[in-house]
Amino acid sequence: MDMNEWWGLVDRARAAVSSDRADDRDLPDDPLPGALVDVLAALEPDDIVDFYVKYVEVKDSAYQYSLCMAAYLIEGSYTDDGFSDFRGGLMLLGRDTFSRAVAHPDSLAELPTVVCMSREEGGWIGYESVSYLISDAYRRVRGETDSLDTAVETALRGMTRPDKPLGAEGNWDPENEEQMRRRLPRLAALFLS
Repeated sequence: MDMNEWWGLVDRARAAVSSDRADDRDLPDDPLPGALVDVLAALEPDDIVDFYVKYVEVKDSAYQYSLCMAAYLIEGSYTDDGFSDFRGGLMLLGRDTFSRAVAHPDSLAELPTVVCMSREEGGWIGYESVSYLISDAYRRVRGETDSLDTAVETALRGMTRPDKPLGAEGNWDPENEEQMRRRLPRLAALFLS
């Protein structure tokens, strides 16, 4: 599975839900996770394994310190788990939004959900359970997930993965508002008083 196919599956799930509900993970009846499970459950088991491995690659590509600081401004989380969830939810926003955010984290200030969050009107980007959605689809197809876990573990063993966010972490203090305003000016304008 190449990246175009991978993102095409995410886009197919997004297209299955109304556009005003595809970008907010805070909805009590969020339709996108179920739509993604349905799309993935239509695949062969080996393709679901490939989707999982690409999911890890895509998530790792966003393991950058500047994006972590954007997540800190938006969601208030500076933990590894919080940033992992943020990257998972960012993938569910689709390829264009994801790619823009990875290249220019301050572009997230343009998202309606982020604007609502800045006004404390609800909304959320992060999504903890993308890997569970993939497992749910596999379980629907195979009736178990042990073979998925084994196949993914084997594939990931051969990959070089970052052990910390890439970037200038030593030069960026998330508590320093002046730095945040300089490096993420649009997000800072939304979230810092």
